[in-house]
Amino acid sequence: MTELSPQFAAEAKTATSEALFQLSEMFFSRTDERGVILAGNEVFHRVSGYDWDELLGAPHKIVRHPEMPRGAFEFVWSKLKAGETVAAYINNKRKDGRFYWVMALMSKTEGGYLSTRIKPTSEHHQTMVQIYKEMLEEEAKGMSPKDSADLLLRKLQERGFSSYAAFQATAIAAEFEMRARGLGRPVDQLQKRFLDMSRAIEQVQVETTEMTEAFKAIRTVPMNMRIIASRLENAGGPISAISVNYSQMLEEMSTWVSTFVDGDACVFARIRDAILQGQFLGFAMALENEMADLFRNNGAAYPDEVVVETEIAQLEKLRQKYLEQTAEALSSVENEAKRFGRSVLDMKRYVTGLSSTRMMCKIESASLSNSGTALSGIVDQLDACQNEIEQRLARIVELNSVIQGNTSMLRSLI
Repeated sequence: MTELSPQFAAEAKTATSEALFQLSEMFFSRTDERGVILAGNEVFHRVSGYDWDELLGAPHKIVRHPEMPRGAFEFVWSKLKAGETVAAYINNKRKDGRFYWVMALMSKTEGGYLSTRIKPTSEHHQTMVQIYKEMLEEEAKGMSPKDSADLLLRKLQERGFSSYAAFQATAIAAEFEMRARGLGRPVDQLQKRFLDMSRAIEQVQVETTEMTEAFKAIRTVPMNMRIIASRLENAGGPISAISVNYSQMLEEMSTWVSTFVDGDACVFARIRDAILQGQFLGFAMALENEMADLFRNNGAAYPDEVVVETEIAQLEKLRQKYLEQTAEALSSVENEAKRFGRSVLDMKRYVTGLSSTRMMCKIESASLSNSGTALSGIVDQLDACQNEIEQRLARIVELNSVIQGNTSMLRSLI
């Protein structure tokens, strides 16, 4: 069904709230630094419901829907004015009052701003619809746009996203994938490689979390060993010495955990953020490229103020910019993957130390006859926890290999 088919036309006429447009269609607009519309494409013209002479020269907020929270635009404009590219879900309003949702990719260009937009179909759209609803409720109570923007970030963190950058990278990839699937298109190799790395780092987080829990389960072992040693009096000397050694190893492992998984600057966060940045830029590049191709191939008639060749040139500049930034992000991924690998080797050495402690515990347990029953229980606990830690570490090594393999392939594509 196309926008020219009788079925689509009938549905568009009978729709009482949402304006319809096709999954294959893309919106385009460019403004000056004040947000005044300088150019647009035929999809923007048609779906917005405004004539060209009403759109060109008008502020872009002419299509702003009153049910969009002010905090969302506060956040978007703060990013754009800082020279950053940002993707956001936007609810727009047609001239006749109907609404239409888009995922907008927005970037600063020479003399203004440019936006390319697609139809949202992923679950992340509904996530943001709910967050916007909560923001609107708070704004109705008097919350300022800045505080509302901060609320947006907190709501995303509550849903498991470390930052807005992480959310937009995940959302733009999901929208691109859903759109490609709906249109029967493959995802290009460059985007696919970043997706593979993103999924690998997500699994690293799962493995690391489980490994940390296993580590926490044995934190009480030194204290339990000291209790056993005190009960054994003189015979407990070796056990007491083992507990001291074990405490030192646990302290080193605790330091490793804090540098590997805790905080925004930890080893895991650095490689995750580098991968997500590359993923975002890779999909942004693909969208700008497709928009340029649509301008070249659709043959739509435009007013004199909209020069197709000029808009294609603007899109090509952005695509090249994203390509260069993607290469920089890839270099960051490569560097962080090496750092990541070194950290995992450190943890392996700590686990080897645990093996020695476990073996000494077994020897002491055997020498204590009936008195070694309690120590035997500690040995069993160490066995179970160490096996899990080793399995998790092995899986993390495999996943890091997946990341490094994909960076090598991406080098040949950029």
